[in-house]
Amino acid sequence: MLTPKDLDLEEKMVFLRVDFNVPLDEECKIRDDSRIKAALPTINYLLEQKAKVVVASHLGRPKGEYVPEFSLKPVAERLSELIPQNVILAPDVIGEEVLKLKKELKEDQTLLLENLRFHKGETANDSSFAQLLAQEVNYYVNDAFGASHRSHASVVGIAQYVEKSVAGFLLKKEVDYLSKAVHSPSKPYVAILGGAKVSDKIPVIENLLNKADSILIGGAMAYTFFKAQGYEVGRSLVEEDKIELARLLLERAQKEKVNFYLPSDHLVAAEKDPDTEVKIVDSPPIPSDLMGLDIGPKTVEKYSKIIAKAKTIYWNGPMGVFEIDKFSQGTMKIAEAVASSEALSIVGGGDSVAAVCKAGVSEKISHISTGGGASLEFMANETLPGIEALSEK
Repeated sequence: MLTPKDLDLEEKMVFLRVDFNVPLDEECKIRDDSRIKAALPTINYLLEQKAKVVVASHLGRPKGEYVPEFSLKPVAERLSELIPQNVILAPDVIGEEVLKLKKELKEDQTLLLENLRFHKGETANDSSFAQLLAQEVNYYVNDAFGASHRSHASVVGIAQYVEKSVAGFLLKKEVDYLSKAVHSPSKPYVAILGGAKVSDKIPVIENLLNKADSILIGGAMAYTFFKAQGYEVGRSLVEEDKIELARLLLERAQKEKVNFYLPSDHLVAAEKDPDTEVKIVDSPPIPSDLMGLDIGPKTVEKYSKIIAKAKTIYWNGPMGVFEIDKFSQGTMKIAEAVASSEALSIVGGGDSVAAVCKAGVSEKISHISTGGGASLEFMANETLPGIEALSEK
């Protein structure tokens, strides 16, 4: 995979696609700038090599229209504090004024385009829009791993209209780590999958059944698997239309001789409420008036022992409703177990990342992915549209 180090960058214009889709508060102030900081190694290298840098990102889902609260203005302000350049925020993404700014870009300036998704052509991967993005551009650098599972104009289309297309350092790091988990995992390989829906994880589970030694299931998705086995799960969340598929996945795991674990006990309550009364029950049936909201202590102990023996760990999805402290202990304990392991550990997905941060163990994880959806899709398909666009070029 080529990177900016393989390019002669001096005086060349580089279109740098980043993922600055940062969380904003009600006053449009940035709540977490980690995505901006994650792109700094690539940005700074391009600037050190005297490239003319045009930075582009999306923010939120404005659906092809100008929406003021999704402007990249706060991002421009924060980026200007983090790099040794004056950051100019373009008034748009394409058009005569933007083209003029590109042509007049000075050595001490970096140009940040407005929100790419203010134009319908971005998400439609419109070829004429992609060509306009590429005007005056010599090289394309994709450092937006979190957007690379999207076949959008700034991720895929633009690569056809520039001299060379390469991966930024963040994208390369993501691919290097995730490739270890899909192509050459050290054994035993343990996958931990949680979250609410089986449907979000189906392709990943199917691929992991060819690779993992053990798959540990947590979160509400476990109850669809229990239902597939004929158990009553009370008011726990179940995807009724995925019950048959869950049954087939269980059968395939048995056939492939993969250890497929479901929780052996559960923290249950009548409501997802911080003040509700909770109790521990062993595996189903779960009382009809209660719902499973976290894994129980027996499951934590069992899963932690399996994790301790792993050489490779991939984790995506919390074990329960971890944003409420009362239902967060299962997720926190699993985070601690992963952090204590000597395995190569990869955590992907917004909630999983939030969990390891909440547990205070993020520094003990080998790699924390910057893209939840992209991480899942890479684990399922072993590549992404944004990566393929680079290799094709």
